[in-house]
Amino acid sequence: MHELSICESLVRTLRDEAAIHSFDRVRLVRLEIGPLAGVEPDALRFSFDVAARGTLAEDAALDIVSVPAQGTCSACGRTTAVERIYDPCPACGGAPLRLSGGTELRIKELEVD
Repeated sequence: MHELSICESLVRTLRDEAAIHSFDRVRLVRLEIGPLAGVEPDALRFSFDVAARGTLAEDAALDIVSVPAQGTCSACGRTTAVERIYDPCPACGGAPLRLSGGTELRIKELEVD
Protein backbone atom coordinates (compact mmCIF):
# COMPACT_ATOMS: atom_id res chain seq x y z
CA MET A 1 0.00 0.00 0.00
CA HIS A 2 1.98 3.01 -1.26
CA GLU A 3 -0.64 5.37 0.16
CA LEU A 4 1.02 5.03 3.57
CA SER A 5 4.37 6.23 2.21
CA ILE A 6 2.58 9.11 0.47
CA CYS A 7 1.00 10.11 3.78
CA GLU A 8 4.27 9.80 5.67
CA SER A 9 5.81 12.17 3.13
CA LEU A 10 2.80 14.48 3.48
CA VAL A 11 3.23 14.61 7.28
CA ARG A 12 6.96 15.41 6.83
CA THR A 13 6.00 18.23 4.46
CA LEU A 14 3.51 19.57 7.02
CA ARG A 15 6.18 19.47 9.72
CA ASP A 16 8.63 21.33 7.48
CA GLU A 17 6.03 23.96 6.60
CA ALA A 18 5.16 24.38 10.29
CA ALA A 19 8.79 25.20 11.02
CA ILE A 20 8.89 27.76 8.21
CA HIS A 21 5.51 29.39 8.84
CA SER A 22 5.29 29.00 12.64
CA PHE A 23 2.12 27.00 13.12
CA ASP A 24 1.60 24.31 15.74
CA ARG A 25 -1.39 22.36 14.52
CA VAL A 26 -3.00 21.34 11.25
CA ARG A 27 -6.79 21.29 11.25
CA LEU A 28 -7.45 20.51 7.57
CA VAL A 29 -5.44 19.22 4.65
CA ARG A 30 -7.11 19.63 1.26
CA LEU A 31 -5.53 17.55 -1.50
CA GLU A 32 -6.19 17.64 -5.23
CA ILE A 33 -5.99 14.17 -6.71
CA GLY A 34 -6.56 13.19 -10.30
CA PRO A 35 -8.03 9.83 -11.26
CA LEU A 36 -4.81 8.91 -13.08
CA ALA A 37 -2.55 9.58 -10.07
CA GLY A 38 -2.64 5.92 -9.03
CA VAL A 39 -3.94 6.70 -5.56
CA GLU A 40 -6.91 5.04 -3.85
CA PRO A 41 -8.72 7.78 -1.87
CA ASP A 42 -10.09 5.45 0.84
CA ALA A 43 -6.65 3.92 1.42
CA LEU A 44 -5.19 7.44 1.52
CA ARG A 45 -7.67 8.53 4.19
CA PHE A 46 -6.90 5.48 6.33
CA SER A 47 -3.16 5.93 5.85
CA PHE A 48 -3.33 9.62 6.71
CA ASP A 49 -4.92 8.82 10.07
CA VAL A 50 -2.14 6.33 10.78
CA ALA A 51 0.73 8.58 9.60
CA ALA A 52 -0.62 11.63 11.45
CA ARG A 53 -0.83 9.96 14.90
CA GLY A 54 1.33 11.79 17.40
CA THR A 55 2.10 14.64 14.99
CA LEU A 56 0.89 18.18 14.45
CA ALA A 57 -1.65 16.73 11.99
CA GLU A 58 -3.25 14.29 14.43
CA ASP A 59 -7.06 14.56 14.15
CA ALA A 60 -6.75 16.81 11.09
CA ALA A 61 -9.46 16.41 8.48
CA LEU A 62 -8.33 15.18 5.09
CA ASP A 63 -10.40 16.60 2.25
CA ILE A 64 -9.82 15.07 -1.16
CA VAL A 65 -10.84 17.09 -4.19
CA SER A 66 -11.08 15.10 -7.39
CA VAL A 67 -9.50 16.77 -10.43
CA PRO A 68 -10.81 15.62 -13.82
CA ALA A 69 -8.54 13.95 -16.33
CA GLN A 70 -8.36 15.38 -19.83
CA GLY A 71 -6.33 14.63 -22.89
CA THR A 72 -5.85 16.07 -26.36
CA CYS A 73 -5.72 13.78 -29.38
CA SER A 74 -2.46 14.03 -31.28
CA ALA A 75 -4.27 13.05 -34.51
CA CYS A 76 -7.40 15.24 -34.59
CA GLY A 77 -6.73 17.78 -31.83
CA ARG A 78 -9.92 17.07 -29.88
CA THR A 79 -9.77 17.51 -26.09
CA THR A 80 -11.78 14.96 -24.17
CA ALA A 81 -12.29 13.43 -20.74
CA VAL A 82 -9.95 10.54 -20.00
CA GLU A 83 -10.75 7.57 -17.79
CA ARG A 84 -7.55 5.57 -18.33
CA ILE A 85 -4.09 6.67 -19.39
CA TYR A 86 -4.11 4.80 -22.69
CA ASP A 87 -7.68 5.60 -23.77
CA PRO A 88 -7.96 6.29 -27.52
CA CYS A 89 -9.68 9.40 -28.84
CA PRO A 90 -13.45 8.83 -28.87
CA ALA A 91 -13.78 10.91 -32.05
CA CYS A 92 -11.16 9.36 -34.32
CA GLY A 93 -9.66 6.45 -32.39
CA GLY A 94 -6.25 8.11 -32.42
CA ALA A 95 -3.72 7.51 -29.69
CA PRO A 96 -1.94 8.51 -27.65
CA LEU A 97 -3.77 11.37 -26.00
CA ARG A 98 -1.57 14.12 -24.53
CA LEU A 99 -2.71 14.35 -20.92
CA SER A 100 -3.49 17.81 -19.62
CA GLY A 101 -4.87 16.89 -16.23
CA GLY A 102 -5.74 13.98 -14.02
CA THR A 103 -2.33 12.96 -12.68
CA GLU A 104 -2.26 15.59 -9.91
CA LEU A 105 -1.48 14.77 -6.30
CA ARG A 106 -0.86 18.02 -4.51
CA ILE A 107 -1.66 19.98 -1.39
CA LYS A 108 -4.23 22.57 -2.37
CA GLU A 109 -4.95 24.16 1.01
CA LEU A 110 -4.17 23.92 4.71
CA GLU A 111 -6.04 25.18 7.75
CA VAL A 112 -3.65 25.62 10.65
CA ASP A 113 -3.37 27.10 14.15
